[in-house]
Amino acid sequence: MKIKSIHAVNLDMPAISPLARPSEARYKTERRPSWLESGPVANPMTRYPRYASYRPSWTPTWDNFGCVIEAEDGTWGFAIAQHGKPVASIIDEYLGPRLIGEDCMAVEKIYDMAVRMCAPFGAAGIASYAVSAIDLAMWDLKGKLLDKPVYELLGGPARDELFCYSTGGDTDWYMELGFKATKLPCPFGPADGLDGLKKNVQFIADTRELVGDDVELMLDCWMAFDLEYAVRLAEALRPYNMKWMEECLRSEDIDSHAVLRERVPWQTLATGEHWYTTPPFQYAAAHHLVDILQPDINWVGGMTPIVKICAIAESAGISVIPHAGGNTAYGQHACYAMPAIPWAETFVASPPGVAPEDAAKLPGVSTPKDGRMKPSDAPGFGLEILESHLAPFAY
Repeated sequence: MKIKSIHAVNLDMPAISPLARPSEARYKTERRPSWLESGPVANPMTRYPRYASYRPSWTPTWDNFGCVIEAEDGTWGFAIAQHGKPVASIIDEYLGPRLIGEDCMAVEKIYDMAVRMCAPFGAAGIASYAVSAIDLAMWDLKGKLLDKPVYELLGGPARDELFCYSTGGDTDWYMELGFKATKLPCPFGPADGLDGLKKNVQFIADTRELVGDDVELMLDCWMAFDLEYAVRLAEALRPYNMKWMEECLRSEDIDSHAVLRERVPWQTLATGEHWYTTPPFQYAAAHHLVDILQPDINWVGGMTPIVKICAIAESAGISVIPHAGGNTAYGQHACYAMPAIPWAETFVASPPGVAPEDAAKLPGVSTPKDGRMKPSDAPGFGLEILESHLAPFAY
């Protein structure tokens, strides 16, 4: 069966607000505002006072949207896409028209074609978001045509359920929810000097005291550090038994990743959410730059490269823990099926008092209970999106 159409759509589901900015959400059971509604969180722009105090003050605000791929018989696959008009135009005006007429089952071919067609301007960055949306919609379509969940297409469950860790700054709430591992946003970076370094260490010390020794603790540094600061902070945090330090350096600075690995051999390092396509992961695995690879399934190119990255990681004896893997149906199916993925990250954006199942999400997306969950077993990714929820993309 052939592909009839590929196009961007808007979601007409205002009550759900999928992937809405958390500061726009309010819930009746809210005890206090979410950690996301205030700063600081260290980031690449921390050195500039105009944007230092609050990360969303400068990050992209393009709306999220959907990508639909329709088969000749009317069956359609759906994927959430990010970064609005720039990505939608790549789908509608470039990649989509050139992929119409291809076989609906040829997921590998479609992915390869899309990546190669991006060669004139590069398949990384914005282009990779478009490739991801098309690839995920293809997997959803294939699952629906075969009447199987995507994790079955990947070989079936690799585990009985997903072990989920929480990410965010409301640690007391995450402990109440039953998570046994949690990742903290690092508040301060190099621009905050020695005082900021000391505050980071105290933040970790206080959190370790709060969660105790039986909860794994990680630190998300979100590309905020330089090499010297990353080494100093890693050294200062040795007493607190950090499971890993994540994305300490700018993603494109591969040489510094190698030096950091040499200078902090005792510390597990993780990165990769801002790497696109498979080559950066192959290089990092071959040179053992990090211990954990963290591709984002909605950014790296979709499910197809995730499968390839898992194979790369297994051959190098390292793990894959996708960025936000527990927050989307796409990531959940990957985490459930791939043996190389031991944990699923759950980014908790809703405020304390609002259980994950009550937070804004797409219908059909599973949520953790006591730090565990399973993805939907409905065909495709199991998202409960109706044709009535879709509207033409507004440019």
